[in-house]
Amino acid sequence: MTTIAERAAAAAGRTEPAAAPAEDAPSTEDFVAAPDPMADYEPGDDDPEMVPVGVAWLRVRRDIRAIGKGELYNQSGTRFNFRGVDTVVNVFGPVTLKHGINVMSTKVEASYGEKATKSGGKMRECSVLVTWTIMGPLGDTLTLQTMGEALDTADKATTKAQSVALRTLLLGFGLTPTHDKDPDADRIERGNDAPARSAESYRDEILDKKTSPGRLQQISYELTNLRMLGTKVSNETGEQETLDSLGRRIYGERTGGGQ
Repeated sequence: MTTIAERAAAAAGRTEPAAAPAEDAPSTEDFVAAPDPMADYEPGDDDPEMVPVGVAWLRVRRDIRAIGKGELYNQSGTRFNFRGVDTVVNVFGPVTLKHGINVMSTKVEASYGEKATKSGGKMRECSVLVTWTIMGPLGDTLTLQTMGEALDTADKATTKAQSVALRTLLLGFGLTPTHDKDPDADRIERGNDAPARSAESYRDEILDKKTSPGRLQQISYELTNLRMLGTKVSNETGEQETLDSLGRRIYGERTGGGQ
């Protein structure tokens, strides 16, 4: 390869002496490229199948199925079951190895604050937004983000918050059920607070002079819901009359509006 000076000299019809190589310049004659450690690699019997990351993660989900809420929180009057990060990692760890999945946090954005305790002490609050890279056996990746929050009286708020973010990633991205009973599985029929009233009891209340016009309107609403407006009863003269007609008539008499 010629230099700019050599090309300019050739154009002018003269010869430019070649520049002497620098003493510390590396020699290209002795350079030998490092061998590729994966060039002759052949997958072994225990190695994961070389599939895209999406397929590998689907196989992780299929193997895990579910993680129950086997841990109990019982402090300060609060009691509930939960799935801790250690339990989740213990389940996911071996299965991700089996299918060649690597889970790596590639960026952590943290913010901090302080909360006062009931005793007057202070707790450090940490919120993190973690960017995760999920790498499959072929080296292709997925990028996801989860958040985590934690409080701690010492120096572990950041670590706890990142642990929460990891648990959220594995359970959320893995759509990992608990196999607990669905709270909507039980259908409870709402019963009446009192047995249904008879048509005669409504008749007697309608005819009672102490029953106000407002109550008569409410009775009409109740009879509508109970589908009893067309039920016939013996009125004050002994004749058969529907509760609807009886109620309207008595209401008109007591409000001066006629029937």
